[in-house]
Amino acid sequence: MADEPDLDAALMLRVKRGDRVAFTELVEKYKQPVMNFVYRSLRDETEAEDLAQNVFLQVYKSRDRYERTAKFSTWLFTIARNLCLNEIRRRSRHPAESLEETHAENEDQPSRQYEDKKVFLPTENVLHRELAKKIEEALAELPENQRTAILLCRQDELSYEEIAKVLDCSLSATKSLIHRGREALKEKLKPYLKTGDWEA
Repeated sequence: MADEPDLDAALMLRVKRGDRVAFTELVEKYKQPVMNFVYRSLRDETEAEDLAQNVFLQVYKSRDRYERTAKFSTWLFTIARNLCLNEIRRRSRHPAESLEETHAENEDQPSRQYEDKKVFLPTENVLHRELAKKIEEALAELPENQRTAILLCRQDELSYEEIAKVLDCSLSATKSLIHRGREALKEKLKPYLKTGDWEA
């Protein structure tokens, strides 16, 4: 993987030279992974959409400073993580502005309107949605570093070495965070899983 050319970095170098088509290609490729990462970090759908847009805005604003010293995806998720941390800090300073309470009060209600249309779902879909909800809750309870390490680990683009760069810690510390995070998730999800096996 390390020997493969980083086509995304090549695209970013074109963005640096003012190529907007190259920027659109990067946004199209990464908007969903970034959105997923931000949403699972903040657990606020509206805030996640805004912040994901800010990630790409920051990428574009920083284009002149971009250097091909790391994979593009590593650089991108470092920006995403920093913006998430800034938002988490802002919330801790201004808890009244946080939508956490609203979400807690409405957690039994569907978060998207289109889910209302289908009242009766097959049992397996209900179970799948319930498990997905429990996984999101378990992830939210992890310490920030563990949660971020697990979320980045789910990105196919990133190796352990690259995750370590995003987290700004050693490779061994990163592996330890991922291991501890997975163990904590297994423990929290034991009642909902048939086996204790973690699907990496």
